[in-house]
This record gives sequence, C-alpha cells and structure tokens, in this order.
Amino acid sequence: MIRQAPALLVLACAALLAGCGGSGKNGSAAPATTAATPQKAAPAGTLEAMWQRLGGEPVGLVPGTSDYGIGKNRVSFLIVDSKSHLVETPTARVWVAHGLRQKPFAQTTAALVPIGVPGGAKADAQNIYVTRIDTPKPGKYWVLAQPLGGQEIQALGEMVVRRHSAAPAVGDRAIPSQNPTIEAGSTARSISTARPPDRELLRTSVAAAMAAGRPFVVTFATPQFCQSRTCGPVVQVVQSVAKEWQPKGVDFIHIEIYRDNDPAKGTNQWVNQWKLQSEPFTFVVDRRGVIRERFEGAFSAGELRAAVKKVAG
Repeated sequence: MIRQAPALLVLACAALLAGCGGSGKNGSAAPATTAATPQKAAPAGTLEAMWQRLGGEPVGLVPGTSDYGIGKNRVSFLIVDSKSHLVETPTARVWVAHGLRQKPFAQTTAALVPIGVPGGAKADAQNIYVTRIDTPKPGKYWVLAQPLGGQEIQALGEMVVRRHSAAPAVGDRAIPSQNPTIEAGSTARSISTARPPDRELLRTSVAAAMAAGRPFVVTFATPQFCQSRTCGPVVQVVQSVAKEWQPKGVDFIHIEIYRDNDPAKGTNQWVNQWKLQSEPFTFVVDRRGVIRERFEGAFSAGELRAAVKKVAG
C-alpha cells in the first residue's frame, strides 16, 4: 500500500537523499551518492551495491529510533519514495553491514505495525516498520530495507551504536522519579497537555510504584507539543492498554516533556533524569524496578500489551 507522505517526512527524506553531511537528530542518513549520480561503482555484494542494484528505486531510510547501545535494539523506520509517498507493505527484508561498502553480516525481517488506536489522534504516519537488530559492538552500522510486495524500492540508512544508550536500557534499573501526581495535589490539567487529561495515568509516581513493588509502564510524551507527531497516539495507545491491565495491578504513568509544559523552558527534570534524547519514550518495568522493555518513538498496542504481560505475572 502507498500513501502520500506528510511534509515533515518529505523534508527528512530530501535531506537524506541530498547527503547533507552527517546524521541529524534521528541518527540516520543515506550516502551522498544515489543511483542517479554514482561517483564510483560499489563492489559487488556490498550493501551499497545492493541499494543501487536490487531493481527498485534507491532512497534514504527515514528513522523512527536513534538511541542505540550494544545488544539487541528495537529499530523502527519509514520508507518514502521520490514522489513523497509512504511505502507500506506487511513486511520488509532488512540487511545489516558494518560498512557501506561491506557485505551484510546479518539479515532479518521488519513488520509494519499500527501506531495509533481506532478513532484516536492521527500521526503523520499510521504505520511504521519495526525490527530487532543485534549490534555486538559500538560504532556505525548500515541498514538496508526492502519492502516485500508492491512497489519495488530499497531504503538505506545508518545507526550509530554506543557502548550504552543514552536513556536507560533493558536490564537497567528504573530511575525513581518523583513526578507530579494528582494524588500529591497537582491538578490533571497542570500535569498533562492531553485534552482531556487521563487522570488514571496521573495518580502514581515512578518512585511510588517502585517503592510498592508494582510493575508499571511510564511514558514520556507531550500530546500538545510533540515534535514527532506520534506523541498523541502514543499516550492513547498507553491508555488503551492501561484499561486492560490497571485492574490487574499494573500502574501506568504519563510524564510530560517540558518544564511547566512550556517548550520555551526546555525539558523538565524527569526527562533529564532519564537522559532522554528524543520523545516520546516509554518503559515497561517489573516488580523489582528493572526495565524489561523500552519503546523509543511510536509503537503498537500489540507491542506494549505483550511487554506488559511479561511483567504482570
């Protein structure tokens, strides 16, 4: 399926294809050379050669995640063609290489997942590709994705892996933040920019959930001021899963991004505590306070539901 891409994604893709000299906030960029303007033939079997010669249109991959550490990373992305159309098929083949002119060392599959809820807020894209990529050492990795079925196209991007991600990783202990709650006297409208605010997501702090030994989900997102246009749907996805699992003893917590909910004042102390480099960001934490899953950017209700089920037992 192909849909018209939003303006923000068009600009991002144009920047990728232009080879603007390094990666942006999302940490991914296509090489400056495209199939239309080759500078030197890529060695056969390398990722660059595959990008140029798989038979479809070579484009830049539009990333949905950027904060990577050693180990298995959840990676999300969009694919946009040269006519600014989103390319969406159920699955995409993915290759990974240590260098642009090296042969792939791994191959996997990405699945297209929905990133909103029926009747809820709309994001720029209604679906996003998601896969898991194992990165055993720090450095730059190159990723090539080819949707299976439909339009022939292949998208190339990079991911920069640190020894440890900036934000807490799976296996790390959660940070016991004393985020504001309505139970502590704050008003719902002062805590959340969602309209109307969901009071059930504003009753508990991270510190309180950890002290009580309860599993919880904490989402950092700002429905009113989101930069990625996926924050509103993210909060609604959390709400939809919370309705099922809150009665079973799982806490769900929403924390805004900006101090006093004012983007001009910069990020708030809780975002800074968790060292979040992007938003939205969501963590699933077990009874011992250990992070068992994390979602940078958009995710599906199915992904969150599966992660919650693992910590709720």
